Amino acid sequence: MSDLIVGIDLGTTNSEVAAFADGQVRVLGPGDRRILPSCVGFSASGELLVGEPARNQQALYPERTVRSIKRRMGSQEAVLLGGKSLTPPEISALILRELAEWARLSLGVRPEKAVITVPAYFSDAQRAATREAGALAGLEVVRILNEPTAASLAYGYGDGSRHTALIYDLGGGTFDVSVVTVEGDITEVLSSHGNNRLGGDDFDDLLAERLAQEFQKQHGVDVRNGHPAAKARLWWAAEEAKKKLSQEPYARIREEALVERNGKPLHLEIEISRTDYETLIRPLVESTLDSVSRALQDSGRKPGDMDAVLLVGGSTRTPLVFNLLTERMAIEPRQDVHPDLCVALGAGVLASRLAGRDVDRVLVDVSPYSFGVSFLGERGGVPYPHCYKPIIHRNTPLPLTRTERFYTSHPFQTRVDVQVYQGEDDDALKNILVGDFRVEGLTEMEEDNEVLCRMRLDLDGVLEVTSIEKATGKSKQITVANAMQAKSPEEIAAGKKRIHELFESRSGEHSASAGDFPDSYDDTDGETDGETDEGLTIDAVAKPEVPGEAAAKGLMERSRNLFDRMHEEDREEAIDIHERIGAAIESGDTAALAEAYRALTELLFFMEGQIGGRPN
Repeated sequence: MSDLIVGIDLGTTNSEVAAFADGQVRVLGPGDRRILPSCVGFSASGELLVGEPARNQQALYPERTVRSIKRRMGSQEAVLLGGKSLTPPEISALILRELAEWARLSLGVRPEKAVITVPAYFSDAQRAATREAGALAGLEVVRILNEPTAASLAYGYGDGSRHTALIYDLGGGTFDVSVVTVEGDITEVLSSHGNNRLGGDDFDDLLAERLAQEFQKQHGVDVRNGHPAAKARLWWAAEEAKKKLSQEPYARIREEALVERNGKPLHLEIEISRTDYETLIRPLVESTLDSVSRALQDSGRKPGDMDAVLLVGGSTRTPLVFNLLTERMAIEPRQDVHPDLCVALGAGVLASRLAGRDVDRVLVDVSPYSFGVSFLGERGGVPYPHCYKPIIHRNTPLPLTRTERFYTSHPFQTRVDVQVYQGEDDDALKNILVGDFRVEGLTEMEEDNEVLCRMRLDLDGVLEVTSIEKATGKSKQITVANAMQAKSPEEIAAGKKRIHELFESRSGEHSASAGDFPDSYDDTDGETDGETDEGLTIDAVAKPEVPGEAAAKGLMERSRNLFDRMHEEDREEAIDIHERIGAAIESGDTAALAEAYRALTELLFFMEGQIGGRPN
């Protein structure tokens, strides 16, 4: 029987414990809890508080609470806490004991051995203090594991092959970046850099400061002075808003009765946009990129030498972090392992191996595809109604919800058609259409009308897509079952047919998918056969026959049947000819129709003679 060895991420802001359970490495905890705030305190009655209870009282009773004790590990500094003098290892031991209890509740037996992670830059004194904390908690520390190594194990870089990776770890209270090479069980840290005073808490501080300024502007009261309870509430509100802004473009904050003045309660209500929030934190995020450059320079490597960029730490969920890091490294960072749990899972992998388990990597549920919508944008410098914007990106852990904002494409637009696609190509027509729906009755606005598109994908592969008019909350939703299942040839063919029908609905300069919203806004400013429909053209009005129209449409159908087997250049040429035929039919220009018909006939003659040798 294998020994029980747990892996522990003893973090600055949060800590976790992982072990082999139910056939795989899992993060353990009571109920739905998996993350223990690294906070210890004593209540007014002298009761020991560890984790969430201590964190909840920290802002109001800082003299009875301590957090971020990891920063003091290795020092001789004692902490006076609730009238008691405790060393950093003793405080850390209280956190470790709580994690051991979490493991006992999950596994039915209390662990006696552990692998505990530390930052790569930890000194011998800090590592010794970590071992001491484990011993004080009743745990035999069988291995001290560098956090970058733990992250590489969680991502599966322990398969025997050689990899070079940049590990970007932005937690609640610290930031560090490491360049590592991994080969088999050996991980070499080539360089590290960072800032142990920078993390998501600093993001919260900036946002809380913004809220305090807004409250003072609204009511003339500065809650930062003489109002500890109100100040604490603003900090918690800022943290919740930060989390929401990682998924949504807006966060509404409402704190009722924040303070009283002359017996009258004063409230705070404000909406923060992701754009405003990212403006606040941009200098801090850009400072982490300076550390990235320094780590690369110290390792003698360039961005192009990296096989992967691995994201660790909950603050890496911030879209600005992902986007700026992608620009700097010219490679899309991997985020397919839960960033808060990544280090604990890696420690759990090593702990499981040391206990005799055959574990290669962490098993995680991720979205195998990107899901997004089409919109009116530009391709090649010209407007194109089938640009594609992913909202859910592939390899993102499940379940998840993401929202993006879009805008109507012309004044007084009152409806939008939303086409939902699965795929990675920036041309929506080269992806798979998985669903579509229409939102009607939008508010008539002379300026752009903002419409939000929210996608939620669960572990069962059920995709919910909701479009919401921001000004009114008017919405419509569809559900796509089995969204993550690979499509059958029949489903792909049906999807392509719907795409081609969508394409066919375009005629001349009018477009049936021309919104700047998910956007397949149907958008025209002109009239169709003397009738208008909210500025949209959907070919609902029958068009008069012109000479050759039936033959031309039959020829176009022949070419559509070959679209999925054509080379990209041939397909683009065919689409261009289709547009010419549509324009000719619309205008009744028989000469132009004859010329376009001839061009498509010649292209098909060539295609049908060659297509058999092309991959299907």
